[in-house]
Amino acid sequence: MSAKELLAMGQLLSLLEARYSMRVLWALRDGRAQTFRLLQDSVGSITPNTLNTRIKELREAGLLTHVSEGYCLTAAGTDLCKRLAELPAFAARWASGQSKPAT
Repeated sequence: MSAKELLAMGQLLSLLEARYSMRVLWALRDGRAQTFRLLQDSVGSITPNTLNTRIKELREAGLLTHVSEGYCLTAAGTDLCKRLAELPAFAARWASGQSKPAT
C-alpha cells in the first residue's frame, strides 16, 4: 500500500471511528432521506449536539448531504455502505468463532 493510500485509509478510519458515525451512515443505507428527528431516532441514544457534529463531519467528508426531505447519503456514502454491507456476515462468523474455547 502506498503512502498516499495509507494516509487516505487513516483519514477514513478516523472519521468512521468517531462515536455514532457508522450508525448514522448505517441508518441511511436504505437510500431514504431522514429528517433530523427521524435520524436521531434511527441512530438511538445520540444527543442532538452529537448528531449535529457527526452530520457536519460526514457532510464535509462528502458522505452525507441534505435534501428537501432530510439527510441522505451521497454517491460516495452509498458506495461506502455497500462495501460495509459485508460486515454483518463477517461479524456473525467472527462472533461464533469467539464463543468457541481456544484449543
